[in-house]
Amino acid sequence: MSIESRLAELGIVLPEPAAPVASYVPVVVTGNLAHVSGQLPFLDGTLVTGRLGEDVELDLGIRAARACGLMILAQLKAALGSLDRVERIVKLGAFVSSTAGFTDQPKVANGASDLMAEVFGDAGRHARSAVGVPVLPLGAAVEVDAVVALSSASL
Repeated sequence: MSIESRLAELGIVLPEPAAPVASYVPVVVTGNLAHVSGQLPFLDGTLVTGRLGEDVELDLGIRAARACGLMILAQLKAALGSLDRVERIVKLGAFVSSTAGFTDQPKVANGASDLMAEVFGDAGRHARSAVGVPVLPLGAAVEVDAVVALSSASL
């Protein structure tokens, strides 16, 4: 089954890839790896802002991380032409804007991690970092980046 078919089966519609907000490119492919720049969470076209443990609830943080994951997929599709070129999600880095007392960064990051497993199955299981930070670009609540292995047949 193609990844496009899998997305349709799951009822997932990818967002339009967001333009960079500074001097970088969304995806760099080198060898058989695609490095995806940190993606911010947009729900219904609105950036999710705030800090976990302050003015953002855990459930919204998880949904925000999932939205970052969807944007990662959208950026990959735009750069690669097809998500079928993805062999494996190697690593996600999740940055969670949070207070010093908030310690559920891993639960927030699961929003993106669980999405990758839903879409790619075992190839979506990955290494990960989940880090609490005091502030993110544009006041975003979450930012997620990725390292993705590409099929050697597609290179």
